[in-house]
Amino acid sequence: MPHSTAPPARPAPGVVELRRYALHPGRRDTLIELFERELVEPQEALGMQVLGTFRELDDADRFAWLRGFDDMASRCRALDAFYGGPAWQRHRDAANATMIDSDDVLLLRPARPLSGFAPPSSRAPVGATTPPAGLITATVCPLGEPADEALIARLESTARAHAAIGDAELVACLVSETARNDYPRLPVREGEPMAVWFSRFADAAAQRRHAERLAASVEWRDRIWPAWRTALAADPSVLRLAPTARSALHR
Repeated sequence: MPHSTAPPARPAPGVVELRRYALHPGRRDTLIELFERELVEPQEALGMQVLGTFRELDDADRFAWLRGFDDMASRCRALDAFYGGPAWQRHRDAANATMIDSDDVLLLRPARPLSGFAPPSSRAPVGATTPPAGLITATVCPLGEPADEALIARLESTARAHAAIGDAELVACLVSETARNDYPRLPVREGEPMAVWFSRFADAAAQRRHAERLAASVEWRDRIWPAWRTALAADPSVLRLAPTARSALHR
């Protein structure tokens, strides 16, 4: 059996894209197979980090993934090299044929220098088909105003409390990157301040138990959650993300 592969050594990403694709019905596995076979290593060879690739559990026609960069300047250079390069030119028609929309993209940064994602350390080899254990959730919170130091402190406190109530591991806390998107060929959702925290669970059943504990917790329901909700422009959405076979982010 092939061994797991090690992505090129990189620093922790200072900029992260959370990308969600709406796909034509029944085409998700087609895109995932193509993506994991042909499009992971060419991106990482140009300095990008493919942090995680996921099936959304609550929508059979959604694919989500996380892509990291050292900073905004390196993001622009790497995207230009990849989308003008041979791998994308060879496979873009097949990839695009699976998609209805690819513009639901949040451009994010770590809330603090040590609160982002660790660089990927290993992933299953090309050709792997068995998804790894675990479930990732992304709690996406529309903010009433861009995050300042006080709001970041509230975010971190809320995310830690959320994890502590059950069998959850807090993975990362991110907020919107406020720099202009200097690669307009790939649109992002600008002008929508966001905070997103990512949690890891042993499996979908563990995540369901955690949700039940939250609902039953008087401390969460009556104190922690209402205090955080006052910072939000709308209710958050929780994405339940099942890692694909080659996702670097999993249990």
